Amino acid sequence: MARYCPECGGELYYDPPMKVYVCRSCGSAYTHQELIDAWRKIRQQSFEEDRRKRLQREYLRWWLSKK
Repeated sequence: MARYCPECGGELYYDPPMKVYVCRSCGSAYTHQELIDAWRKIRQQSFEEDRRKRLQREYLRWWLSKK
């Protein structure tokens, strides 16, 4: 699992008494499951953006080939 904050990219440290990961930069706190869910959401958004860009490029190539 990444040791970086999904919010700002800062370094996370584990706080054993609270059982949360805390960002040293922005102060965001995440449980283990929240951290996993946040990174999964970021990966999914990145995948969708890549797919959208690829489809736009393919459409542009198709459009320009017809001219």
